Amino acid sequence: MVEIMEGIELDFEDTQKDKFLTFSVETENYGLDIKHVTEIIGIQGITQIPHQPIYIKGVINLRGKIIPTMDIRLRFSKEERSYDDRTCIIVLNIDDIDVGIVVDRVLEVLNIEEKFISAPPKFVDDSKNKFIKGIGKLDDHVVILLDSGTLLTDAQYEDLNTLDLDQQVNVMT
Repeated sequence: MVEIMEGIELDFEDTQKDKFLTFSVETENYGLDIKHVTEIIGIQGITQIPHQPIYIKGVINLRGKIIPTMDIRLRFSKEERSYDDRTCIIVLNIDDIDVGIVVDRVLEVLNIEEKFISAPPKFVDDSKNKFIKGIGKLDDHVVILLDSGTLLTDAQYEDLNTLDLDQQVNVMT
C-alpha cells in the first residue's frame, strides 16, 4: 500500500516539474516555479502595515485568510506605477507561508526543461542575482526564472511564520 502512495506522489511531482508561471514587469518576462503558486487573483484593496520595507504593500483578506503582499516592481527596484485592469496578485506558498506578489500582468504557464535553463550570469556584486534561479531560453526570447524563496528576507519569513491569524486579523481592524 505504501509503495502505491509513493508512486502517486511521484506522479504528482512530475506533473509540475519544469513548469513555470510567467508574468511580466515592464518589458521583462519572469517565471515562478508552478509548485509554489496557489492562485492568481485580480488586484484588490491592500491594507498597509506600518514600518515595512517599501516593497511590502501590506496585507489582503483572501476569503478570510490574511496574506502579506509585496509589489515585485518595488522589490526589483523598478519605478512604481499605478495598478490597472491587467495587474494581478500571484499568491505563493513557500515553506507553508502564503505571500502575494503584485505583477504587471500574468502571461502563461510554460514548460521549460532543465536543459534549456542556464545559470544566472555572474556579476561583480553577486548579491544582485539573489532572486534569479536561472535563465530559461525559449525560441525567440528569455524568461528570468526566480527563486521564490529569496523574495522575502529570512527575517521577514520568520516574522510571517510566527505571526498567528488572530494577530493578523487584529492588524486589519
